[in-house]
Amino acid sequence: MVRGVVSGTPIGGVGDVFVMRMYFDELGGYQMINHVVEYEPDRRIGWEPEAGRGHPNAEPEAERPARWGQRWSFELVPDGPDATVVTEIFDCSRVPADQRADIDHGNIWVEGMRQTLERLDRLCT
Repeated sequence: MVRGVVSGTPIGGVGDVFVMRMYFDELGGYQMINHVVEYEPDRRIGWEPEAGRGHPNAEPEAERPARWGQRWSFELVPDGPDATVVTEIFDCSRVPADQRADIDHGNIWVEGMRQTLERLDRLCT
């Protein structure tokens, strides 16, 4: 789904924001504004996405708020001198129950998360 960076500088801490170009078959191209909510250098980054340009929830008349409580994170754990175990986490516990059901409690993202981790592994090895 990620197509590239729209704006942002290297992350320095909680409160930073980065914008990504995205693509999803049901929506086409759109942007997500990501608010860093967890940050520990070389160990963890977590962000809450907000609907940006081109996303239907970014429109003023959208039924849902632009930022709906989903949180994405990467945890990094050293595994020897030349390896790191990366875990991608999707947390929708703060999302209203009907919206959690719409995304099957996050299960709709599992395949994409698997592909992301495989791509990361290929890039790093």
